[in-house]
Amino acid sequence: MIRVALADDQALMRMGLRVLIEREDDLELLGEAEDGAAAVALVRRTTPDVLLLDVKMPGMDGLEALRTIVDDPALKGTRVVIVTTFEIEEYVFSALQAGASGFVLKDSDPLELVQAIRVAAAGDALLSPSVTRRVVSHFARHIAGGTTTSSALEELTDREREIVAWVATGRSNDEIAKELFLSPATVRTHVGRATVKLGARDRAQLVVFAVRAGLTLPSDP
Repeated sequence: MIRVALADDQALMRMGLRVLIEREDDLELLGEAEDGAAAVALVRRTTPDVLLLDVKMPGMDGLEALRTIVDDPALKGTRVVIVTTFEIEEYVFSALQAGASGFVLKDSDPLELVQAIRVAAAGDALLSPSVTRRVVSHFARHIAGGTTTSSALEELTDREREIVAWVATGRSNDEIAKELFLSPATVRTHVGRATVKLGARDRAQLVVFAVRAGLTLPSDP
């Protein structure tokens, strides 16, 4: 059973997410919050597997709540998925940098939202490919040179650098495996090793690394 909490200042949005969660046999809703401070308190009280978190909320906003949760060692088992609108894409990248496990759009298909919860709980790919590509493209244009050191890059093998570049496109392990004619297990192994070497919290932070390091696919312009 995947234990879920949600935080959004819009009652209608909370109701919609509640209905989606409660109709799934493998999901359990632990509680709701309408602002960042309440979200932090809820997570500390219930320690959910996944928190669905809005960014723009009154008082303590979602980003501050996210940082508070990620910085708390007692809450390291909670994955945070940002549920947002693309109009605030600058917040999305900040959220990934702060430690969010990914994001989905509020107007996504209900099945995509439910799948995001399951994928986040499993620690696997959880970034919507189409949105990820747009966000990465947007911020790649605005991050001059990046801040990742060459020594960090040297920790990765050529194959691992290639895999991390593919991760930044938003593709899942299965999709990357098909592109590279590898098995999903092999791709998963490379992703895991790269994550450990770079000290990344999860797959989402590999996207941040790839953007800052300027890692691109050979066919990228």
